[in-house]
Amino acid sequence: MRGWPLIKLLPQKTNFRFVRYAKIAGVLSVVLCVASIVGCFYPGLNMGIDFRGGASLEVAKPAGQVIALDAVRGAVNDLGLGDVQVQGIARRDTNVEDGSTAIVRFQVPDGQDQTQVVQKVESAISKAAGDVTYSGVSVVGSKVSGELFTSGLMALGAAIVLMFAYIWFRFEPQFGFGAVAGLLHDVILVFGLIVVMKLEFSLNMVAAILTVIGYSMNDTVVVFDRLRENLRKYKTMPLREVIDLSINETLSRTIITGLTAVMVLAALAFYGGEALFGFSIALMFGIVVGTYSSIYVGAPIILLWGVKRGELAEDAKPIKLGMASRP
Repeated sequence: MRGWPLIKLLPQKTNFRFVRYAKIAGVLSVVLCVASIVGCFYPGLNMGIDFRGGASLEVAKPAGQVIALDAVRGAVNDLGLGDVQVQGIARRDTNVEDGSTAIVRFQVPDGQDQTQVVQKVESAISKAAGDVTYSGVSVVGSKVSGELFTSGLMALGAAIVLMFAYIWFRFEPQFGFGAVAGLLHDVILVFGLIVVMKLEFSLNMVAAILTVIGYSMNDTVVVFDRLRENLRKYKTMPLREVIDLSINETLSRTIITGLTAVMVLAALAFYGGEALFGFSIALMFGIVVGTYSSIYVGAPIILLWGVKRGELAEDAKPIKLGMASRP
């Protein structure tokens, strides 16, 4: 078939003037970040069991029989107990995961007796899964959940600090600040999405945000690496044109990588069920804003700060970008 693969239809070279719209994009980013931060406090994050506290119990059937996890999850969800997590685990006697054992986590609403709530949950599970046995009932208190929430935030902060140190070591300080600004931008907007869509904020969501940080940093490093090469190559070209040139040269790679990841995550969100829906949505959104921040957050900071161009190379020849084609 002529024109296949479709990737050949993408332009080999683009001349978009990204820096021209940096001020508009900067204002938009600031507004969205402020709104996201306010949303984290009011109405606030929808905390899951991991950070809010709740109860868990182990459900088991005889060896060889399989527990219908979706049916159990649906039955407990119908009780209106907030975040419900159902996960298959290995049997205690054989240490083999054969589908006959699962752990169910659920929230205990404020003001309700824990024993009565557990009895309601057991009754609902028995109706959905048949004859099962219960064991290992435990409760996660609010104090432990608060410590876990603090640890999760510390993990996010440590990841950002380490990324900043890596960029500072590999490039110049202004590159590091540009990368960290992009990371903070991405993390804050993902929190904003969680608030707007009322997604459960759990350990899965922390993992999604950490993944977004890694993806955003990877994309930023690619752009910064090409920018550094072009700064050495075109030492008399205006900095804004070098930035536009570098972004255009890495644009096809960025688009292809991002679209591939988004397509995989879209399938995961559609077929992965309720347990992976929030994780997939947050990660898809993070990839989109991570790509955006590499262009309109990290690079403009370098333009404002400036870079040391060093001595002019003998073969350095300034070039002019052509008129930008409108995206």
